[in-house]
Amino acid sequence: MPRVLVVDDDEDVREMLRQMLERQGYEVTTAADGKQGLARYREDPADLIVLDIVMPEREGLETIMELRRDDPGVKIIAISGGGRIGPQSYIEVARALGAQRTFAKPLDRREFLAAVHDLAGPAQK
Repeated sequence: MPRVLVVDDDEDVREMLRQMLERQGYEVTTAADGKQGLARYREDPADLIVLDIVMPEREGLETIMELRRDDPGVKIIAISGGGRIGPQSYIEVARALGAQRTFAKPLDRREFLAAVHDLAGPAQK
């Protein structure tokens, strides 16, 4: 069963993504910020990381760079609700740093799940 690590500082978003992915048959772990997400990934690597870009402690862009240093093959979906400069600017930088897919919040459920399937593989219900 493919495993997904969801890293988002918004508890509601984290929970919504966890439930959505578990309903599809993925095994999901979560983290509240980039620092916690890096620690969880290093302890038990997931097949895919879904990572918010704007977070406290260690924001998403810095986390992408560190994940890429640790594991150049890591698969990442970066998501952003904006922040001060709007989601599109963050998304472009995340893509340049190595996120394979990027989405602005609110997510399109169908497109998001298709990206998870493409990157992590099919879930088993």
